[in-house]
Amino acid sequence: MKAMLCKAFGPAETLVLEEVASPVPKKFEVLLDVHAAGVNFPDTLIIEGKYQFKPPFPFSPGGEAAGVVAAVGEKVSHVKPGDRVMALTGWGSFAEQVAVSADKVLPIPASLDFTAAAAFGMTYGTSMHALKQRANLQPGETLLVLGASGGVGLAAVEIGKAMGAKVIAAASSAEKLAVAKAAGADELINYNEENLRERLKQLTGDQGVDVIYDPVGGELFEQAFRSIAWNGRMLVVGFASGTIPSLPANLTLLKGASLVGVFWGAFAARQPQDNAANFQQLFQWHAEGKLKPLVSQTFPLANAADAINHLGQRKAVGKVVVQVR
Repeated sequence: MKAMLCKAFGPAETLVLEEVASPVPKKFEVLLDVHAAGVNFPDTLIIEGKYQFKPPFPFSPGGEAAGVVAAVGEKVSHVKPGDRVMALTGWGSFAEQVAVSADKVLPIPASLDFTAAAAFGMTYGTSMHALKQRANLQPGETLLVLGASGGVGLAAVEIGKAMGAKVIAAASSAEKLAVAKAAGADELINYNEENLRERLKQLTGDQGVDVIYDPVGGELFEQAFRSIAWNGRMLVVGFASGTIPSLPANLTLLKGASLVGVFWGAFAARQPQDNAANFQQLFQWHAEGKLKPLVSQTFPLANAADAINHLGQRKAVGKVVVQVR
């Protein structure tokens, strides 16, 4: 099979496409014929040795995939060869086949094609866990989404609306905000042209926002927290800006607010039943037309490095997908 390999930590340009042996599934694993693989921010980090997991060389990046089950281990019973599935692989999806632990494989509902399914798991799984388990977002509350045109940001906009919140989308350009508006955002803030705190005062009647969803980090982190409502919750989702911010601890006291970490991968491993319930709700919302994964660009497997660079340079809106088959 063909696989895009990382043989030493470095930029995406150092990845090489090679013919390698197909993996053999162990007793609790599923062998997947990959049709499409989602590109996510961790892919930009894992190839440079900056992610919390460092796979042994050589490895393929790609943390999620969708395709058809080719074979299953002897202890796997919930899927069978020929089934359409999506999988959270951690790495390995930028290849024609990948072996993945069976507990990370979900059947794909009829409403999802392979490309959409490859763009669904990580972004919607993260945002659902963030807003449901971590923020306990309630109908009628106000949700601010930073980086609202990216994969997890757009998912948060859609899920926030499905949960009954008023959604304020913030992004760096009119083009990106138009995408967030189409996803259902009620209000828009261009933080390259407007003062974030002043605009939030106007939009909330000086009451602040109940929940802040931040996958970006950087300089807007503290500005956003200073605009939080009493009993507000700020979700630390990621650091796409490349800068991990710090926050004066007294602000949490003065605001009576919470700073809440979101680590969906650990949640899925520790609370698999809750994670499965989240996805059942997400699949239902998708079937009802409330969730519409946006794949803005696809790249063939041979150009997976370009896909990683496109995402890493924060040029993309929605999701980028590597089309393997």
